[in-house]
Amino acid sequence: MKVFEAIANVFRIPDLRKRVLFTLGLLAVYRIGGHVPTPGVNFQRWEEFFSQNAGSIFGFLDLFAGGNISRMTVFALGIMPYITASIILQLLTVVIPTLEKLQKEGELGRRKITQWTRYLTVALALMQSFGIAISLQGMEGNIVINPGFGFIALTMFSLTTGTAFIMWLGEQITERGVGNGMSLIIFAGIVVGLPSAISNIYTNVFVTGEWNTLQLIVILVMMVAVVAFIVLVERGERRIPVQYAKRVVGRRVMGGQSTHMPLKVNAGGVIPVIFASSILAFPQTLAPVPFFKNNAWLSAMLGSIRHGEPLYVLLFVVGIVFFCFFYVSIIFNPNEAADNMRKYGGFIPGIRPGKNTAQYMNNILTKITVVGGLYLSILCLIPDIMISGIKLQHLPLVGNFVDSYFPRFLLDGLNVQFYFGGTSLLIVVGVAMDTVNQIEAQLIMRHYEGFTPRAGRIRGRRSSF
Repeated sequence: MKVFEAIANVFRIPDLRKRVLFTLGLLAVYRIGGHVPTPGVNFQRWEEFFSQNAGSIFGFLDLFAGGNISRMTVFALGIMPYITASIILQLLTVVIPTLEKLQKEGELGRRKITQWTRYLTVALALMQSFGIAISLQGMEGNIVINPGFGFIALTMFSLTTGTAFIMWLGEQITERGVGNGMSLIIFAGIVVGLPSAISNIYTNVFVTGEWNTLQLIVILVMMVAVVAFIVLVERGERRIPVQYAKRVVGRRVMGGQSTHMPLKVNAGGVIPVIFASSILAFPQTLAPVPFFKNNAWLSAMLGSIRHGEPLYVLLFVVGIVFFCFFYVSIIFNPNEAADNMRKYGGFIPGIRPGKNTAQYMNNILTKITVVGGLYLSILCLIPDIMISGIKLQHLPLVGNFVDSYFPRFLLDGLNVQFYFGGTSLLIVVGVAMDTVNQIEAQLIMRHYEGFTPRAGRIRGRRSSF
């Protein structure tokens, strides 16, 4: 088959073979390091606590940490401090002129911003590890074996060192391997749950008999359909035609060609989902606190925004659409794009240069951002319905009617206990497409055929990390 031939071609090229093996080797190091425990923690007590709070922000962050939070390893902070630092610096480039100038200075400016990102990552890791140490000491159940200053200092050192090491691994993969290192580390942490997912499906179908053959077929079809949906939209873009006028430079005639400006349907990637999920998961972390737990009104309010509740779904969709617009407004400026187009003699056919061009691009960007936000919302809600359903029977006034006549799989889900969440699937498929795209580009550059029938035409999502 063509795919196996393309894989064989990868290992025929010495440079590409070294890059692929180097990437796999560092990912193996990351997985081995994920089994080194944090000193001073009673892991049995911690696992009991985590299992009771898996639906809070701990469970969400554990997804990106590759299960290291549930095991409380030295990699428990994962790559999240680096992602947070990168997002903070991206936001600051909009409001701080110095950072904006550095970003436009080319390679030297990018190196400086990368250096500041590293410093900010270490600072965030120190603060987060200090908060984790204090929280572990204050929890009930004697999770910490020997509380005190020594435990706090050792925890801060261990977790911060683990984050710095993961950051180094990611940068090495990006520089000397294949694909984006930070994204591949998150990818590896999610994919590692695949064997347990297959085992869970086998147990539910052939051992316990919870699922019949029809339910298994429905689940498999939904999985394939969601993955195909992600690939379709992630490759989707709105192409704005651009015409460049002819210019005479010396004795040469420059320009005169027709091209296009591609605007991706999902320009924000997984960032809007991360923001919306983090904000909605945070209140569930406060639920076990006695002050909130003992207050009837606060407890009911927190209960109404639990995962699967109608209010949670509504806020989740609104949050995703809002952050899609927020993030796209940061990474793409229609006024700046229109000004650059005018400087180089470009124009959109039928649209006057300058303000009219910026307004035209802004209108198109608004429409495709709405589509991208709804796409992310549907992508995250479909797997959630299959996992735990949507508790529409908790709606006031119509709750009894819904409970009596709506199908149970919609209200209670199918109890699919594996990594079928929309966020994880978006990351896995997006990173896989981006990595395959880079390998295919290397093959085509060396006159080999790629993975796809029309080699070189695949478009991977631009990584957000």
